[in-house]
Amino acid sequence: MSVLLMADITVFVLSVLVGFEVISKVPATLHTPLMSGANAIHGIVFVGVMLLAATAASVLGYVVVFVAAAFAAMNVTGGYVVTDRMLTMFRTGRQVRS
Repeated sequence: MSVLLMADITVFVLSVLVGFEVISKVPATLHTPLMSGANAIHGIVFVGVMLLAATAASVLGYVVVFVAAAFAAMNVTGGYVVTDRMLTMFRTGRQVRS
């Protein structure tokens, strides 16, 4: 195993542990707004997908780009759907849309 791969794995594991600690400390009343906002901000993943698409040269590369684009689209769409559902709780009877 190369030194760079070991460093990448170390950073990944540490980021997972820190992310879990941060998210687990969020109170339940803030969890939905925080997660919906974070999912919406993850639209930057589309920029990464476009950069990967420009460098894809094989069938495997195109498959990886397609899967990344699909997951990015689901993540961003889910963020907006959760935000919309959360905001409908605060609308009055006349403003609720079906």
